[in-house]
Amino acid sequence: MTLPAVEHEPSSAARFSVIWLHGLGADGHDFAPVVPELSDASLPPLRFVFPHAPVRPVTINNGMSMRAWYDIAAFDLNARQDVSGMRSSVNEVETLIAREHQRGVPSERILLAGFSQGGAIALAAGLHHAEKLAGIIALSTYLPTYAALPEERSAANATVPIFWGHGSADPVVVQQRGLDSRDVLTSLGYTVEWHSYPMAHSVCAEEVADLRQWMRLRLA
Repeated sequence: MTLPAVEHEPSSAARFSVIWLHGLGADGHDFAPVVPELSDASLPPLRFVFPHAPVRPVTINNGMSMRAWYDIAAFDLNARQDVSGMRSSVNEVETLIAREHQRGVPSERILLAGFSQGGAIALAAGLHHAEKLAGIIALSTYLPTYAALPEERSAANATVPIFWGHGSADPVVVQQRGLDSRDVLTSLGYTVEWHSYPMAHSVCAEEVADLRQWMRLRLA
């Protein structure tokens, strides 16, 4: 069963799809406001899919249940990672991709995007996916440790383009964690377009403008 989602359809038949995963405790409505900024006339017709993460207990928040792609045990993101939860969410993304196939959008015309926790899943799902994707958008996030293992990565996406935006004053996912993740990816041969912005754990107008330009070059 496919996760419920907020969807924005273009005025003509969608040629490309963007599956965008929100951060911890948010929902699919969180990034819907960026659609007008990323749907200008220079881009082909885009369908935006903003799924709602499942509700689950989150250890770092005293076990309170909220929308989360996986559990987080501690503020130190290098602490025990909830690999089983991550794998479950990657499987949910695979189901969303399969639905786009059914609606006439193949993998090579799909972008996976995510912010913070959602970005970690977008990266893992993108590196794992068995068919070539249009790209991965990673915002204020980090690469899950297991996702970089040789047996986890798909050769089909060995050259997938990656846009990475991060705040230099991010107190949640510190910028160094993003830089370390970028360096792991580049050491494995991936092309990462890195952007740093003077902001905290958020998204800014300059970042959206840079992302629109990156998308314009890849959604032809």
